[in-house]
Amino acid sequence: MRGTSWELLSSLLVFILSVSRCHGGCAEVDSMTEAVAGESFLLGCVSCKRRAEVPAHATVDWHFRSTGEEEYVNIFHYDHPKPEILHADFNDRLEWQGTMGTQDVQTGAVFIHNVTFNDTGTYLCTFQRTLYLPRKNEIIIVEKEVELIVVAKANRELLSVVSEIMMYVLIVVLQLWMFVVLIYCYRKIWAEHEARDARKALRAHKKALLNEPFNITDKCDGVLME
Repeated sequence: MRGTSWELLSSLLVFILSVSRCHGGCAEVDSMTEAVAGESFLLGCVSCKRRAEVPAHATVDWHFRSTGEEEYVNIFHYDHPKPEILHADFNDRLEWQGTMGTQDVQTGAVFIHNVTFNDTGTYLCTFQRTLYLPRKNEIIIVEKEVELIVVAKANRELLSVVSEIMMYVLIVVLQLWMFVVLIYCYRKIWAEHEARDARKALRAHKKALLNEPFNITDKCDGVLME
């Protein structure tokens, strides 16, 4: 179950990071920073091109610096359409998940499969983009770091806990609100029922008065005539 949830979350993040593939635009989303040993992890890296109308060519490099080390080592290189794994420790474990089908790369995400505790450290994502301008080509280099921690078991993030609490609070509030609405509707219906009965009784009383014969008493009864 945990693996399935992680795969769904990773797929969602891939979709968010790959928004640049659509015509809607490009969103630079920070990568997650906690991986679970034995599972897969998505290293996210996005560099949006600011001038969409300018043709460009971009390459992506990933470097890794393990905890306690000072130097980075180049572990991955992507130059459309060919991804290359450059370090033996990551052989068969890195999978390109960035922009595909074009050399104008804006998403440079990669999957690390079968994560180990030795993968803990700092990852450096480097975009080298060449803009093909009319007068002179321009080279732009963008670097982004991802601090990765590998844990034995996934920790619940604060946002997840708060979201779950808010969900239960919302459920309770909705139930109370429905209870109040039911009481209000019941009282309104009962009041209308009583008013209708009162009107029926009043109409019946008026009808009875109209149908009742007049009793005229002779005031002269008992008066002796002289």
